[in-house]
Amino acid sequence: MRIALAQFNPLVGDLAGNLDLILAAARDARARGADILVTPELALTGYPPEDLLLRPAFLKDCATAIGRLIDEVDDITLVVGHPYAAGDERFNAATVIRDGNVLGRYEKMLLPNDAVFDEVRYFTPGAAPLVFEQDGCRVGVLICEDIWEVDPAAAAHDDGAELLLVLNASPYHKAKQSTRHQVLAQRVEETGVPAIYVNMVGGQDELVFDGHSFAMNRDCRVVAELPAFEPALELVEFSGGDLLPGKQAPAPDELESIYRALVLGVRDYIGKNGFPGVLLGLSGGIDSGLTLAIACDALGANKVHAVMMPSRYTADISVDDSREMIGLLGCQYSEIEIWPIYEAFMAGLAPAFAGTAPDTSEENLQSRIRGTLLMAMSNKSGRLVLTTGNKSEMTTGYATLYGDMAGGYAVLKDVAKTLVYQLSEWRNRSHAFPGGAVIPERIITRPPSAELRPDQVDQDSLPPYEILDAILAAYVEENVSRAEIVARGYSEADVNRVVWLLKVNEYKRRQAPVGPRVTHRAFGRDWRMPITNRWAS
Repeated sequence: MRIALAQFNPLVGDLAGNLDLILAAARDARARGADILVTPELALTGYPPEDLLLRPAFLKDCATAIGRLIDEVDDITLVVGHPYAAGDERFNAATVIRDGNVLGRYEKMLLPNDAVFDEVRYFTPGAAPLVFEQDGCRVGVLICEDIWEVDPAAAAHDDGAELLLVLNASPYHKAKQSTRHQVLAQRVEETGVPAIYVNMVGGQDELVFDGHSFAMNRDCRVVAELPAFEPALELVEFSGGDLLPGKQAPAPDELESIYRALVLGVRDYIGKNGFPGVLLGLSGGIDSGLTLAIACDALGANKVHAVMMPSRYTADISVDDSREMIGLLGCQYSEIEIWPIYEAFMAGLAPAFAGTAPDTSEENLQSRIRGTLLMAMSNKSGRLVLTTGNKSEMTTGYATLYGDMAGGYAVLKDVAKTLVYQLSEWRNRSHAFPGGAVIPERIITRPPSAELRPDQVDQDSLPPYEILDAILAAYVEENVSRAEIVARGYSEADVNRVVWLLKVNEYKRRQAPVGPRVTHRAFGRDWRMPITNRWAS
């Protein structure tokens, strides 16, 4: 028996387009001799469909689409993920279809309700296993979260399953694939039943799905693995009660995985939403340099417009480095001097500012002028503005509302500053993308600065990024208390300052654009802190 694993890139809500992807996969799998085709979780709707699931008309259209699959899929058994409505209840379901017949429907038993997931809002948990017969083999069906606990796989095994098919919409974060391997190995070891794990691929708002579908035999060895971050369809053979070795796509290392996730997130957010391209402010610094490289790798240089907006505080080398990078990448480039605009604003504000000393108000005004220019160009061209701030800046509020935070997609929102450096160096030495070293070395080695006042550097007002990012990772991503972080050897003053900055800037993060999630706790869907809040520990 041959099972086809189809990891593809659906568009949420595009039932007709997603249906075409499923039918195309069925034709391809059948032509290659597959007996079963397995799709990802909620393949019909894309994941997550969120409050579309609360609309009766949407669920009715889903049922119509499943009816079309029943009518059109022949000579292969299709296991397809979709929402299913029964009265007032909705289920995250998988239907098994063959030659115009429904062999069964499985309803997901365990509904995740943490991190980026809120399935309890939408679905009722299922209560029964589904095991169907194919070519004399009894095949069990599970959906995503079901493999993270013992009971659903055990129920399928108790019902006679000799092979498990697991449909997934498992979002990417660092080191996720090794965790998936470990979890599935636990279920395989407990049941003695080999398993196939099929995952979605593609970007959906903040989430990126990396595919990386795989097959695991009874010895808990991965015997086949599909590529990461790209659609693919591969066959795995089941014979003699076990899965046989198949194709093993090379696994990217951590930095390549993160970079590819960012590229895919940008490509799908721009493409799926129909933007003709992107704009971004290029400062000569490492954040905008890395963002520009990602944008060009995701979309092609012809869809990217970088804008340098120097002021009297912008160093000549910042302009020189920006021009050099444009020469390496070949994207569209403009320079707009902001100082005359700034002086006009200051003249208008003179009565309101009379008798006050210069402070961050004047600095932020420069940033807001740049944001206004980019947004005006966005309105005129239809291109989306990419913001360039990183997670360290989002943590500490080292960003300007309606200035460098103005835009539609925050590429580095979940990338800490130290990781920005690592990714920039990786991109320059990598052969995975064209162009070789596209970020000039001086951009990487210069001390970071907002260049909003003379001789300004980030470390004037922040702890060194190595310390800041370690505190950030512990407090935000690990949920470690301030006292425990201090016990790890960090200065109490640094810890208290970072946590205080994190708290008082919550209102800023609530207004930040979405951006791709690459850690297991990103600002956005993962982070739901009250803005008005007096607790701190």
